[in-house]
Amino acid sequence: MAEAGGKKVSEAKIPTLEGFPAYNPSVHGPLATFSAPEGHVVLDKYWIDEPFVLACITENPKTKERLYHVVEPSLEKVQGIFADLINYLKFKFSLEEVTEGWENALLRHISQFLRVGGRKIDVKDAYSLFYHAKRECFGFKEIDALMKDAEIEDISCNGLGVPIFLYHRKYYNIPTNIVFTDEERLNNLVISLVERCGKMISFGKPTVDATLPDGSRLQATLGTEITTRGSTFTIRKFAKEPFTPVHLLKHKTYSAEMLAYLWLAVENKKNIIIVGETASGKTSTLNALSLFIPPDAKIISLEETRELTLYQQNWIPSVTRATIGEGGGGITLYDLLLQAMRQRPECLIVGEVRGKEGLTLFQAMSTGHTCYSTLHSSSIEEAINRLEGAPLNIPHNMIAALDIACFQSISYLGQQRVRRAQSIVEIAGIDPATNSLRVQEVFRWVPSNDTFEQVAASVVLREIAERRGWSQDRLKKELETRARLLEYLLENNIIDHDKVSQFMRLYHISPDEAVKKISREKQRR
Repeated sequence: MAEAGGKKVSEAKIPTLEGFPAYNPSVHGPLATFSAPEGHVVLDKYWIDEPFVLACITENPKTKERLYHVVEPSLEKVQGIFADLINYLKFKFSLEEVTEGWENALLRHISQFLRVGGRKIDVKDAYSLFYHAKRECFGFKEIDALMKDAEIEDISCNGLGVPIFLYHRKYYNIPTNIVFTDEERLNNLVISLVERCGKMISFGKPTVDATLPDGSRLQATLGTEITTRGSTFTIRKFAKEPFTPVHLLKHKTYSAEMLAYLWLAVENKKNIIIVGETASGKTSTLNALSLFIPPDAKIISLEETRELTLYQQNWIPSVTRATIGEGGGGITLYDLLLQAMRQRPECLIVGEVRGKEGLTLFQAMSTGHTCYSTLHSSSIEEAINRLEGAPLNIPHNMIAALDIACFQSISYLGQQRVRRAQSIVEIAGIDPATNSLRVQEVFRWVPSNDTFEQVAASVVLREIAERRGWSQDRLKKELETRARLLEYLLENNIIDHDKVSQFMRLYHISPDEAVKKISREKQRR
């Protein structure tokens, strides 16, 4: 067995190539080997596709420069054979093989290629050919490993001769050892990425915004007219595991008390917008808060790219459509929102407001619909100015229909970049004397000790207590119970979306049973 970052490679996961003995790392040696560049130390390493490809992150202690290395099997001894193999494979796959069992077919075709050609190579080189052929024919070529690495959020190619950059969950913005030097190779990858999205890109129309089959966002340019260093692309990867409130607690984006507050607010149909800068985690928070929506509520979500994943079954996910040629056919968020209003939803979730759909969304709030969305901004003042200004043009009195704004940002704790909820602000109506919005900060992040504090009594919670006939003691107990339940889920690593959603459903149907279930689990431990 081979190892990386303390994790062993299971030999059972290694495919069998006909005509060769089963690959055994302890006998044949590792397929992926790595030595840190001179002056660098290894910070981290882990398998991406065991035993074929490793991710290794190194750092120069003097300059603090970091580098993400994709470590793959070497083709040094079989480069010519590999080129012949790719040409051979272009004409070998049937449609049935591609759609139903391409990996087994690939193994079979490689074995035939080596046998018929009488090519004698060792076991490691044979499996190296398999890995690179799989990457070339059915993967994402040079960036295949980056697409498979669950720790990567963003991949950016800025042109020829420039390292591909990525945003890593732990190491943030970091260059890689992947550099495109062949213009044709880079152009072909961009064209391939766009075609996977079901679209076309050309030198006549050199820019595309699209969505990859896994939900990742793609922005691409072709050639040098728009981007002078050559073709470029940016991929914002789709998270395979949706965020839950427990994720927000685990990453310390919010405290348990803040999430308990938001839980009560969502359950009691308060309108909420998540506000923040780019990559501050707005959509992830929106997805997490959706688990607080009652399980039987009728929900309609509207997005430009599908990112939300809700557990509720009474949910209609809808996405926009780009204009088709010169004949139109485009469907905007505004169009979707108008349609959604006719479907009598209890909850409307708009991925992001930035155009005329914002006015319709706030009209929906004003007429009693519960709405959730995100907005690019960095403070309550900027958020209000943006809502009131073009192209949103939302009247002052309509903004008062918003109950809560959660402000998030990427901040620094020493040298570490973290996502934190800077504050939670309530919109408490309009001051009749000044005609200005009454704004009150309820929770605030304290950077000096990385904690959160409540800085004012909540008007929203007071309204909820009055509407439900709760005393202040009952309200306090509800908040404390929900905070404890979320902490219990975190302590027991109950973080999976399905498991958390099951718990949320149980708590909504029978809070006492949910509390008893947790008490029983604690007693067993």
